[in-house]
Amino acid sequence: MLHKPKWLGMIAALVYGFLYLPILVLIAYSFDESRLAVTWTGFTFKWYEALFQDEALASALTNSLLVATTAVAAAAVMGTLAAVGLARYHFAGKGLYRGILFLPIIVPEIAMAVAALTLFLALGLKLSLATVIVGHIVFCMAYIALVVMGRLEGLDPSLEEAAQDLGATPVMVFFKITLPLIAPGIVAGCLLAFVLSLDDFVITQFTAGVGDTTLPLRIFSLVKFGVSPEINALSTVMILSTIGLTIIAEAIRQRESSKKSFI
Repeated sequence: MLHKPKWLGMIAALVYGFLYLPILVLIAYSFDESRLAVTWTGFTFKWYEALFQDEALASALTNSLLVATTAVAAAAVMGTLAAVGLARYHFAGKGLYRGILFLPIIVPEIAMAVAALTLFLALGLKLSLATVIVGHIVFCMAYIALVVMGRLEGLDPSLEEAAQDLGATPVMVFFKITLPLIAPGIVAGCLLAFVLSLDDFVITQFTAGVGDTTLPLRIFSLVKFGVSPEINALSTVMILSTIGLTIIAEAIRQRESSKKSFI
């Protein structure tokens, strides 16, 4: 049995410390009584109270949730269907279509933002939350399709073929066999896309209209004058919310795995 060198553990500790120590410091100073957030002066919840009483921030959060929810809902349908088509069917130009579908993941986000803005202006569309949603659907669909395709590649095609041999139509096979099996992948892809949409700044900055402020845009406008305790509190809430979504997704995945093991 090979023994792990001690220096590997030290390097791992340094890497994790470098990654997560700033987050712990941010969370700690969100409870600091001082507005300067330089030296610890005392424990308080007043910055969280100020955070939840900020109407402009609440409006930005509402816009972000509206954009993320709408974009992910539309992208889930299109991304899932695209993934099933690419994984299960053969047609002319399949490789080209696959490349175009995953292009938003490869192309720099700033280039996608400029392209989206140019398209909307060329079509004469007024920039608003609707144009932000369209821009978000593009990259959300790519991420959802990527995750669902990974799920489909691990499935046994004979299950679908057996259903067709028993007289099921392609539509029945999809809803009765394929969709329940890839549901965990769809949920995982949607959670990933939701977090990315909620966190997006570049595409939102280029496609949002005047007054259509989302949470990242609001945070950026606030940090221009320095990082305040309210920003630390908001960041803490977002981190905990993300962790909560991750825990829920993992619980769903484990429950599905236990059901399959039982069967």
